[in-house]
Amino acid sequence: MYNLILMEAPQGESNPMGTFIMLGLIMIVFYLFMIRPQMKKSKDQKKFREGIKKGEKIVTIGGIHGKIAEIKDATVLIDVEGGNRLKIEKSAISLESSATLNK
Repeated sequence: MYNLILMEAPQGESNPMGTFIMLGLIMIVFYLFMIRPQMKKSKDQKKFREGIKKGEKIVTIGGIHGKIAEIKDATVLIDVEGGNRLKIEKSAISLESSATLNK
């Protein structure tokens, strides 16, 4: 009885081409669902940051809401509540405030 349990069926040789096809399909799915949407989002963020204007209401990555007071090459001066001004990097701007209210 134990001999029957311990005996295994002989293993046939598998085709390595099937493994490569599955690996290729996994890579394609990974690209379509992970990498491509991230690249599109990054491109949209860059386009938004280049098109900001003085007076627009924005939200930073840290969640600070403010209104753009001055724009320089790499930095932006924003007015926040209480009459305070913050100097932030353009890359720290997440999105336009009116866009969050519309969603």
